[in-house]
Amino acid sequence: MQRLRLKADGRIVELRDGEEIPLAPVAPLEVRDLRRRVQLTQQEFAAKLGVPVETIRNWEQGKRMPRGPARALLTVIAHAPETVFAALAKT
Repeated sequence: MQRLRLKADGRIVELRDGEEIPLAPVAPLEVRDLRRRVQLTQQEFAAKLGVPVETIRNWEQGKRMPRGPARALLTVIAHAPETVFAALAKT
């Protein structure tokens, strides 16, 4: 199981053998690739994240950039999608 920590400055780090290893944030143009990698449509991805489908479209088209918690969530999804979607399904 991967252990992740959200730092106060918005960075996400993986805890491995007592060390914090930074995870690279997901760039806006990579949102489409991430969604496709987890094999979801825009509608399905939006539903799993609890955001309007327009938000996903705006991110993928570069009209808006994911910020704060959304960017952190996308970064974690990029590294452990099954874990994130399982946790979100329980809410």
